[in-house]
Amino acid sequence: MGEEIERKFRVANEGWREGEGTLFRQGYLSTDKHRTVRVRIEGDRAKITIKGITEGIRRREFEYEIPVGDAETLLEELCKKPLIEKRRHLVRFQGSTWEIDEFFGENEGLVIAEIELLSEEEDFDPPPWLGKEVSHDPRFYNASLVANPYTKWEREGE
Repeated sequence: MGEEIERKFRVANEGWREGEGTLFRQGYLSTDKHRTVRVRIEGDRAKITIKGITEGIRRREFEYEIPVGDAETLLEELCKKPLIEKRRHLVRFQGSTWEIDEFFGENEGLVIAEIELLSEEEDFDPPPWLGKEVSHDPRFYNASLVANPYTKWEREGE
């Protein structure tokens, strides 16, 4: 059984930027609060992912590769709109790999850093470009960005 333990942060500055990253297009077949079903094309590969309800920073996760053609059809015909479009950068800092997601389209302007952990208590060195933690703020879940895109937010007090 799969499990994901991750923490999410806003990005405070451009100090992380390096390389081209990988273009992602993803959509959701289900965004129920107890489960999400995501279809994603990342570069030249595609996956379907089922995630359970988030408890703290932990949740069940099951992910499987699928044919890219099937993913394209699911994204265009069956997934909720708007699709999530982003470029993912993998950045190493102090022995940890950070995933930096730079969003486009309906979520233009949002940049989020995530780190996957082995346990909820695991320590890590925060990079100098790390901003406010948003792990417990459901507005920043990718599935939430479909229903309430970043470009539509009232940004006071973010």
